[in-house]
Amino acid sequence: MSDACIFCRIVGGTIPATLVASNDHAVAFRDLHPQAPSHLLVIPRRHVASLAEATDAAELGALLLLAAEVARSEGLAETGYRVVANTGNDGGQTVHHLHLHVLGGRAMQWPPG
Repeated sequence: MSDACIFCRIVGGTIPATLVASNDHAVAFRDLHPQAPSHLLVIPRRHVASLAEATDAAELGALLLLAAEVARSEGLAETGYRVVANTGNDGGQTVHHLHLHVLGGRAMQWPPG
């Protein structure tokens, strides 16, 4: 865990977040600046800077399973939702701790950006 990383501090409980679900490898919480009616973040408990640095298949699988779980619990599964992993500066990653955005509750546009 990195003391400077905001997501590590959320996992460690030193920064509050509205947690919605968790498993052995990951936690999910509401985004503070939602970009859709439902906007949740799913992060690994262990610090991994980005998807480019991820190496643990079980951890990645647990992230995706938790993303699907929170989408179902938010009522998004029937109409659809988007899961996004921004990677690196050019990919739009602003917090350098791997995280998945789960966005739904409205129609998503394509291309995204």
